[in-house]
Amino acid sequence: MDVVDLHAPIGRTAPYTANRVVALFRAMFNKARYEWEWKGENAAERIKKLREVSRVRFLRPDELPPFFKALAAEPNQAIRDFVLLSLLAGARQGNVLAMRWDDVNLERRIWSIPQTKIGEPLEVVLAPEAVEILLRRMHTQPKDSRWVFPGKGKGEHLVGVRMAWARIRRAAGLRDLRLHDLRRTLGSWQAAAGSSLLIIGPSLGQRRTETTQIHARLNSNPVRQSVETATRALVQSAGRFLPGPVENAGGSA
Repeated sequence: MDVVDLHAPIGRTAPYTANRVVALFRAMFNKARYEWEWKGENAAERIKKLREVSRVRFLRPDELPPFFKALAAEPNQAIRDFVLLSLLAGARQGNVLAMRWDDVNLERRIWSIPQTKIGEPLEVVLAPEAVEILLRRMHTQPKDSRWVFPGKGKGEHLVGVRMAWARIRRAAGLRDLRLHDLRRTLGSWQAAAGSSLLIIGPSLGQRRTETTQIHARLNSNPVRQSVETATRALVQSAGRFLPGPVENAGGSA
């Protein structure tokens, strides 16, 4: 199939996906041309990128009680902890699923991610509420467990949370909410509390300038304060619906 013919129909409903498909083809053609000495034309090179509208969805104050109520009703403890940690740490889904105990320092309240989506290591500050979740998980897991969220298979971490997430957002009446919106929620609540982008960016591991990198290293206390302030506001808005521990930790959804 011609790349143009593939790009156009996808772009009618999903311009972001269509652009990523073309980018993948472009990279494949370039690899073939420059590494494998292929002499053909890069069919994806001249395709114009479709306009993408940035997604701004995040959990608003009035949505937090039904969200946390639905989360508290989720029968799987591992799923509840995963969703809560995704929200309170502001981390990407893949990083949370692959979280290892060796990368967590509960005394310093730091989670060290070896490599993020942008190809860099990242230190995530953990609010007390996030530490509480991790302590609970640590005390209910075998001592030789490698993963914070172990899966069913030996040596594997939790995967396949899509069905459980659909169940939670359906119960909350938030069908348009995506897992990645939880990460955006923490940043939005940090901004609402008065934090600057120089603080919010490093706390979420977003791509930043060298100046901001230096700022983040030299000023970890403001980053921690920003995360903890936003986390307290989120928890307070949840009210009595903040989910507590229920003994049912599983490796799949």
